[in-house]
Amino acid sequence: MGLDAERDAIIAAVGPVADGIAATFGPVCEVVLHDYRRPEESVVAVAGSVTGRAVGGAMSEIGMRILARGDEAGDDLNYLTRTGTGKLVKSSTMVLRDSTGAVFGALCVNLDVTAVTEAHTLLGALAGLARDPDEPPVTTFGNDIDSVVEAILDAQQLRQDLTWATLDREQRLGLFRGLDERGVFAVRRAVEQVAARLGISRASAYSYLAQARATTARTAPIARTAPTSDGGHA
Repeated sequence: MGLDAERDAIIAAVGPVADGIAATFGPVCEVVLHDYRRPEESVVAVAGSVTGRAVGGAMSEIGMRILARGDEAGDDLNYLTRTGTGKLVKSSTMVLRDSTGAVFGALCVNLDVTAVTEAHTLLGALAGLARDPDEPPVTTFGNDIDSVVEAILDAQQLRQDLTWATLDREQRLGLFRGLDERGVFAVRRAVEQVAARLGISRASAYSYLAQARATTARTAPIARTAPTSDGGHA
């Protein structure tokens, strides 16, 4: 059996598991099965509805980070995030590996804990307990990969708190390095999309990306596949 056939078989076997988990936890649960061999439409099965995902939809920022880590990626369990509509979601992302150990997909469980958290806050207030000041990050869950890339770029620019024209060389490399670490450039046409948003040429964007990866490799070597001219993997 070839690797693609093996991965197809694993995806097919995990599908009913997603249905079972969602049925167990009820309407507050959503289980999403991803096949990262096609990142722009990685969602191959959905059970339940929390983030509004649909089959054929794109991965989220979380999936992009897994792509960026490659085979070094591990499970990410019991983390909190908030959707753009304000839902508080507790999630676990479990990577799928083939017999060679290569990561090629993930099973994501999302629980809408908004009501539970509101009840906890109310009870805490009645008991005189202070609320946890940590606010979970807002995560973009969308069926359109371009909207996910846009959200990541916006967040990265906000961290810089400057326009592209006012960034010095190190800050510009830092911007591209941050986007790369979040898996943005694993998506087809992402380089062109980022270049358009920043108002620079595609050639300049590729140059900054190459320089950012070179400086990253000198400080902390990581295996990475260079993008082709369409922004995808070679």
